[in-house]
Amino acid sequence: MTELIKQIQDLYCADDIPWIVGYSGGKDSTSVLSLVWLALQKLDAEERHKVVHVISTDTLVENPVVAAWVTNSLETMREAAITQGLPVTPHRLVPDVKDTFWVNLIGRGYPAPRHKFRWCTERLKIRPSNTFIRNMVKASGETIVVLGTRRSESASRGARMERLSKQRVRDLLSPNVNLPNSLVYSPIEDWTNDDVWLYLMQVENPWGYDNRMLLNMYRGASADNECPLVVDTTTPSCGDSRFGCWVCTLVEKDKSMSAMIQNDQEKEWMKPLLELRNELDVADDRHLRDFRRMDGRVQLFHDGTIPGPYTKSSRENWLLKLLSAQTWVRKNGPDQVQKIELITMEELHEIRRIWLVEKKEIEDSLPALFKLATGDNFPGAKGSLSLSTEMLASLSELCGDDVLHYEMMRDLIATEQKFATMSRRKGLLEELDKAIKRSFYRDRDDAIEFARDKAALYDDEESIDVESHETDLPPVQVQLRIAE
Repeated sequence: MTELIKQIQDLYCADDIPWIVGYSGGKDSTSVLSLVWLALQKLDAEERHKVVHVISTDTLVENPVVAAWVTNSLETMREAAITQGLPVTPHRLVPDVKDTFWVNLIGRGYPAPRHKFRWCTERLKIRPSNTFIRNMVKASGETIVVLGTRRSESASRGARMERLSKQRVRDLLSPNVNLPNSLVYSPIEDWTNDDVWLYLMQVENPWGYDNRMLLNMYRGASADNECPLVVDTTTPSCGDSRFGCWVCTLVEKDKSMSAMIQNDQEKEWMKPLLELRNELDVADDRHLRDFRRMDGRVQLFHDGTIPGPYTKSSRENWLLKLLSAQTWVRKNGPDQVQKIELITMEELHEIRRIWLVEKKEIEDSLPALFKLATGDNFPGAKGSLSLSTEMLASLSELCGDDVLHYEMMRDLIATEQKFATMSRRKGLLEELDKAIKRSFYRDRDDAIEFARDKAALYDDEESIDVESHETDLPPVQVQLRIAE
């Protein structure tokens, strides 16, 4: 360890390039930050010539236990750095509100992530950290990112690290393929899980946190409730425990949350979260999704269709269940979670804006759902409805079972309202055209038949781009179809 700390000191003192340490609160990042911290402590004050930025990304849907651990750790770290006179500055990063999980799932209707549609990782984790690093590069010209990556984590990780190590332009520093002028330093790249736990159990945490609490957290997240103290290389470690987003549907089962609930009665308040997560993770969710894509087009794929976003009723149901879970946890959970935010107020306002403005759902159902789930009035201005609730109800009654007809009329009214106060109404006809094209079908079967007729017209069904959202039907065909 002495040689490694000396290596860190030499690299730190070699230039004025700022350092950024990635910290997740897990065992690997804790070990790396601890080593960097100790290396700074052992330097003379005049040698600590540049700031070490510690960044931690909170996706806002992290496992609540882990999120609380990391947040408290960052605050403790900030105070300890000031007390010890160290140039360490912690940063808690969060995604932009437009990128958060709930804004995309409940607001826009993105289906729960799957391996073939993994829309969450880039928005929630990569963008916040990359934005921070890019800003540092703009300010300083270059950065060194210190990470807790290890070759033994997986075969693919080891192979990737080996490949990048051969491209090193400086000793110990590998290129960051995604971020120009950003070099990566991995101090514990050759450590095993056992090495990590041996270090954490033998060396006192330098910013005042208790590494034994981290060990207990890993043990609590292990399904077999076994995480022995590592005493030699023959003793298995608990390094296979994994923490992540509590809503994650990219794993078959959230074993860590299930184990926490099973192993600790004080964690039973997490049951509503686990239940909601399991409801999101359904093999076939077509009954929850619109048969149209977001632009209203029906897309054929082999013998079936490609479903679109969650329907209005599905999105409202997810919001009601999420707010109800939050209310239950606040009421029945321990003191430390009585102010828990499963969804932030900023996200709720953005979801409401998307529903009203982008989706033209002028029913403005969010405040009523909020009141139903929490018992409180939604803290926001009333939506400017062009039709009262009673008039919308009358419109729905007039349309009867023809839901698509109701949607078309509502969207046309919302579009007209949008342009009503504009001095120049450029774009109105295009918006009205989109509203008509989205809902001019008689029903789902009619929409599918129309899509097949269109494909036959072009004799190119197999070449339809499943990711495209453009409608290329000739205007005369649309007019004829509406006339029917």
